[in-house]
Amino acid sequence: MLKALVFIVLVGIAIQFIPYGKSHTNPPIVAEPLWDTPQTKMLFARVCANCHSNNTTWPWYSKVAPASWLLQRDVGEGRKRFNVSMWGPQKMNRGYDAVEEVRAGEMPPWYYVLGHPEAKLTEKEKADFIAGLSATFKEGRTNNKP
Repeated sequence: MLKALVFIVLVGIAIQFIPYGKSHTNPPIVAEPLWDTPQTKMLFARVCANCHSNNTTWPWYSKVAPASWLLQRDVGEGRKRFNVSMWGPQKMNRGYDAVEEVRAGEMPPWYYVLGHPEAKLTEKEKADFIAGLSATFKEGRTNNKP
């Protein structure tokens, strides 16, 4: 039992030297959508911006593997799929997909809300947010440039 514990501790220390997940950058904000209201922009910042903008707040555990690996992957994937900080230059702005994912309860993911309780929306906030996203991204359109 002691050997297993020592092995786990040594592996935990060793993985800290793997460089992946340590590059926490926030590229410049190029352009943003024209938000329908300041409330929609505020809710987006609170619930979605850590993964879907260039304005990520990297928590302390983002420097500790393996959590750093998961965060790097999630933020990279989130920015690649839908990034409000690259609104004009991004090849396809999938704003209405965001509406559908919030409506279906797929966003924010449950595991994100565990670590970020501020991302949990009340029923009223969720309804307001969906309405605001629909207005901002013009329901049914995939490319809304400011």
